[in-house]
Amino acid sequence: MSKRDYYEILEVQKNSNGDEIKKAYRKMAIKFHPDKNPGDKAAEEKFKEAAEAYEILSNSEKKQRYDQFGHAGVGGNGGFGGGRGGSSGFGGMNMDDIFSQFGDVFGGHFGGGGGGRGGKRVNRGSNLRVKVKMTLEEIANGVEKKIKVNKYVACKPCSGSGAKDGSAFNTCSTCRGSGQVSRITNTILGAMQTTSTCPTCGGEGQSITDKCVVCHGDGIVRDEDVININIPAGVADGMQLSVSGKGNMGARGGVAGDLIIVIEEVEHELLKRDGLNLFYDHFISFVDAAMGTHIEVPTIDGKAKIKVEAGTQSGKVLRLKAKGLPDINSYSRGDILVNINVWTPQHLSKDEKMILESLRNAENFKPNPTKKDRGFFERMKQYFE
Repeated sequence: MSKRDYYEILEVQKNSNGDEIKKAYRKMAIKFHPDKNPGDKAAEEKFKEAAEAYEILSNSEKKQRYDQFGHAGVGGNGGFGGGRGGSSGFGGMNMDDIFSQFGDVFGGHFGGGGGGRGGKRVNRGSNLRVKVKMTLEEIANGVEKKIKVNKYVACKPCSGSGAKDGSAFNTCSTCRGSGQVSRITNTILGAMQTTSTCPTCGGEGQSITDKCVVCHGDGIVRDEDVININIPAGVADGMQLSVSGKGNMGARGGVAGDLIIVIEEVEHELLKRDGLNLFYDHFISFVDAAMGTHIEVPTIDGKAKIKVEAGTQSGKVLRLKAKGLPDINSYSRGDILVNINVWTPQHLSKDEKMILESLRNAENFKPNPTKKDRGFFERMKQYFE
């Protein structure tokens, strides 16, 4: 099934601000809330769909990527900004994800989540930040990388519950497993009901009677995990990308945080980067500059042969169109700019000196610049306009 547009789901405009998006989501969440539509699978899917749309549009970074690339830029099989891994439904989000992450949006409706399920607190793990080194070649083409990270994962012996054998629990006697307690207060306006997190169980709805001997009741342990990440072409040094649900696991059956990827660009041996453009310095001999020649220059994916016209002056810049880096936000591409340097001999033999001396006063060897022979600043201005 093809995904619907997130703005269409929440019935908001693309330029809507955060408050308008939150208000629209609250309206949809209340309309399709499972407690208001018991047994209605279609309403439940719409509830999840709205939650996924709100998760993206309420996050400025994810919203920007969605506006630029659509659904491909924010989700899908470990992609950036998608749902939480291992869950089902729209965006990989389950009900516990939604209620724990967006429960505050519901306000007084349904006790912040409804029923025994929604009221329980779900622990969310912390985000994890790692640096990933990338070469110019990888930046130009995009790359899939496997990275090893040391992080908190669910304890296997207790399946992340924290209880021995995953079943040593008692239902909280204070909240009867709901994770919340209600209090009625008489005011001049009448009786008012307030709901808060259960102080006995901390909102979990249960207590452990016999802790797991491996994780000591936390439900998480440190371990090494191998994660596949797809990095799009055109990233830059210092750019941050988010892989949803690949950070540290939350305690006792919680949900995982995000993995923040920080791009670290590896300097190329020959090419220097400036935005989308690449610069290369090439030296030619005085003879080649005077008579013209063909040279080979490096590119991201090999070499290119270009012609140097006869009479080329030192400092002339030759452009290889669209041979630079791609723009992550569009289909445009930068250039390779080849700076030609004429090499002046530093050591001459006796015969070489005699040859050059005989040419010293030759008419064609006398400097005679024209308007086309621009100075350094004029040339630079031309290429950066």
